[in-house]
Amino acid sequence: MRNKTVSAAEAAALIKDGDTLTTSGFVGIGVPDELLAAIEARFLDTGHPRDLSLLFAAGQGDGRDRGLNRLGHDGLLKRVVGGHWGLIPKLAALAVSGRIEAWNLPQGVVSQLYREIAAGKPGMLSRVGLETFVDPRNGGGAINDRSTTPQVELHEIGGEEILFYPAHRLTVALLRGTTADEAGNVTMEREALTMDNLAQAMAVRNSGGVVIVQVERIARARTLPAREVQIPGILVDAVVVARPENHVQTYATRFNQAFTNRTRPPAGEIPPMPLDARKVIARRCAFELPVNGVVNLGIGMPEGVAAIAAEERLLDHMTLTAEPGVIGGQPASGLDFGAAVDCDAVIPQNNQFDFYDGGGLDMACLGLAQADAIGNVNVSRFGSRLAGAGGFINISQNARSLVFAGTFTAQGLDIAIADGAIDIRREGKTRKFLKTVEQVTFSGRRAARLGQPVLYVTERCVFALTPEGLTLTEIAPGVDIDRDILRLMEVPPIVGEVTPMDPRIFAEPEMDLRTDLLHLDMSDRVAVDPETGRLFLNFEKMRVRSREDIALVRQHVSRVCEQRPGRLDVIVNYDGFRIDDGLEADWARLVTDMTGRYYNTVSRYSGSAFLRMKLNKALADTRTHIFESSEQARAYLDAHRA
Repeated sequence: MRNKTVSAAEAAALIKDGDTLTTSGFVGIGVPDELLAAIEARFLDTGHPRDLSLLFAAGQGDGRDRGLNRLGHDGLLKRVVGGHWGLIPKLAALAVSGRIEAWNLPQGVVSQLYREIAAGKPGMLSRVGLETFVDPRNGGGAINDRSTTPQVELHEIGGEEILFYPAHRLTVALLRGTTADEAGNVTMEREALTMDNLAQAMAVRNSGGVVIVQVERIARARTLPAREVQIPGILVDAVVVARPENHVQTYATRFNQAFTNRTRPPAGEIPPMPLDARKVIARRCAFELPVNGVVNLGIGMPEGVAAIAAEERLLDHMTLTAEPGVIGGQPASGLDFGAAVDCDAVIPQNNQFDFYDGGGLDMACLGLAQADAIGNVNVSRFGSRLAGAGGFINISQNARSLVFAGTFTAQGLDIAIADGAIDIRREGKTRKFLKTVEQVTFSGRRAARLGQPVLYVTERCVFALTPEGLTLTEIAPGVDIDRDILRLMEVPPIVGEVTPMDPRIFAEPEMDLRTDLLHLDMSDRVAVDPETGRLFLNFEKMRVRSREDIALVRQHVSRVCEQRPGRLDVIVNYDGFRIDDGLEADWARLVTDMTGRYYNTVSRYSGSAFLRMKLNKALADTRTHIFESSEQARAYLDAHRA
């Protein structure tokens, strides 16, 4: 049996001019730096290999010299197709200046495309990318004018628009594992992620190419546990043992056993965040967290939502995920991003994107760099600065509900929070709410047309996406609409009924959000006045998110009513009440049933004209009138009794 172990220099010599490479890695995790360094050294010494093409899913780099930055030399690369460019500035500079052909495609599409190539298919069909900058009608993901070979095509199937991403012929895979035996079987027991290694190896092997894997150590042939092998030896041509400095677990952490998820760290709390703009935004976003739901939190500002969920003791009531394959647990941040501790599972990246694309996410919270009047968002391109979309398009386009999180302005914003209000001491130099975003990474028009619930949360206000465009719905205490919001937007939003943001967001103590989301206070919301015998239903600031919430209301109201003889007069407080779209008919059935079984005269009120209109429409069959105040509601009951 041939021993497949070679030196890094010997592995680099296997790569020919004009080859098409694919590499493993996510940010600073699982990057084959030993192999990349050997290719760079050979090129600088001999001028070969040159004119290479590169296909990668997630950006692999530290923002300086490591990862794919090692390939950032004139002449080494000819063409690059990648998902995220923010951490590979040397390649990004080649792309933006037009010194290479370059495209930015959705990270999930590239990840899934490996499987299609492995199976010998011509490419893949996907809705991901429609009406964004990836759509051929909007540039097809091309980064510069010299990038003219189509990487995506628009088709119609069954009357529906769909994108076709053609397959690439891959000739070299540079991958990474932990242990390889002499036959090339590879395990990944010390890696934080498994990513797309198997699919990439299959894709290159079935294309007649060369698969090279970087590892920490070599074992005797066929001594590795079969269940532990992630890349079978039949797919591997060469194995290289890396130097320790080129095989760190992540670019931020040399090695953490907890990132392997083979042990669980001692229970501990995420430290509370200081009360600043970041915490205010994260707190408001946390109000949208779905109980028992599956959530994706993006890098940057959205990371704070996990800290708030921990502070409010909510982590046990939802599942957080990250796009490279982490399910459950506590996601890491910075150059550890993509790893997690205390996970339920770690699956391949392409399978995670299958789950996301199919609607598996109940909610996603993503960053907000630029937005415009129709709700488009840009996080991928800012003049000559190329960040890339990463998994943003897959996630934002397919999550059942979506929250964008970011400060209202950028670069120098200074705010203070005092006495429960926002004090804007210095405004940021850069506006985020523009007439037109520089690049459409998220299509507001498409989301509105499809009825996707979308919020835009800042430290001073909240916008909702409506078919008419961006609509201002909430403002923070201490904020003046004209001075602090409208004058700083290139196009004014729709301004309808604007309500204050919850005051608990701007106070030091915990918000007791657990009570709100889990409705632990339901027994306090349903009560009978012993003097008048009236039933009071206090639904103030309650949010109905699911049929389970409606069933909980039914349970508590029925229990109280069945303890009283005869029918009851009822007053219902709907101030600040929210019901998610699609549940109005279920709520109306509840009201009709409760009225028929237990109620005599019912009086309802809400200070919100919009909510009164919405409730009157939903409860039309019950002949309900919603009053503006509790005084009017009580007067109606008194008059009716008289």
